[in-house]
Amino acid sequence: MNILGVSVDPAIVNFVILVVKCIVWIVALLTTFAYIQLVERWTIARIQVRIGPNRTGPRGLLQPLADAIKALFKEELIPTNADKLVFVLAPMISVSCALLAFAVIPVAPPIHLFGIEIPMQIADVNVSLLYLLAVGSVSVYGTVLAGWSSNNKYSLLGSLRAAAQLISYEVTLGVALVGVLMLTTTLSLNGIVDYQKNYGWMIVPQILGFILYIIAAIAETNRLPFDLPEAETELIAGYYTEYSSIKFAFFFMAEYINIITVCSIAATLFFGGYLSPFSGIPALSSIPFLGWDGIWWFALKVFILIFIFMWIRGTFPRLRYDQLMSFTWKVMLPLALVNILITAGIIILPQLQQLLATQTALR
Repeated sequence: MNILGVSVDPAIVNFVILVVKCIVWIVALLTTFAYIQLVERWTIARIQVRIGPNRTGPRGLLQPLADAIKALFKEELIPTNADKLVFVLAPMISVSCALLAFAVIPVAPPIHLFGIEIPMQIADVNVSLLYLLAVGSVSVYGTVLAGWSSNNKYSLLGSLRAAAQLISYEVTLGVALVGVLMLTTTLSLNGIVDYQKNYGWMIVPQILGFILYIIAAIAETNRLPFDLPEAETELIAGYYTEYSSIKFAFFFMAEYINIITVCSIAATLFFGGYLSPFSGIPALSSIPFLGWDGIWWFALKVFILIFIFMWIRGTFPRLRYDQLMSFTWKVMLPLALVNILITAGIIILPQLQQLLATQTALR
């Protein structure tokens, strides 16, 4: 491979590109996490008619940096009877799973540098949707191990709630995405984006699947009104009661990165990912940025979905635990199955019409 007239081993080039993309992705996610939680604090403050962070830096813009410094230098406590190794590993598991999940999401079309095509995702896996569901399921280990290793009955109750809630809503979340898979016939996120480029966004035929996915995603990320694993009014602070300093910040970080991830998945599966909404309109498709596909459209869609998460948090009260479990098994799962039947009808109906037309012509 020749780069600027110099012969370079393709394996080395690919390795360097992978390392650079990993660093950029991690820095981007951590920066986005820091300012998403600041925007949320402003949003919730506005909803509750109070003043949000506005003192640290211009208009409070340095508040995330101040919070990070405070978390790093705060005294760190580990309970005497805790399982210290697992206690330390639990928040790392949560953050690692949150970061790993974003690796397969395409945020923009491939770019070309020095004659090399660089995909705008860390790994293009042909079963990337299956990978996302698997990593999302593994993330509960961090929560369960945190509660168990703390040797605190309230923390253990919080972690058990998290396990039951994740298992319940993971079923609905997975079934809600089956309709998209039936229409696109692929598990690749790039394949799903390409399908939407040719046939339109999935939000139109899969509006019910999208609503079910968003509700299940809110529960999967332990957000209000589904934040039972960390219901501070009932369980002190849930599974991370005994955590402090940077370890507590890791759980906080994992939650917000998971929110970014589930919103990115929703934007990719239902709203065309990085595709411009005006690309199919001849009069607008040639306008720079407005009609071009790119990361700016992906970021805008993701932020709108994250804002919906914030809006819901500031609007709805917490459910009781029995209401939480009844809602997913008695309402959401049946609706997800109905969505599969409707999607099957959408697929089969044209085939039936063609068959009937053929039989009529033969007669």
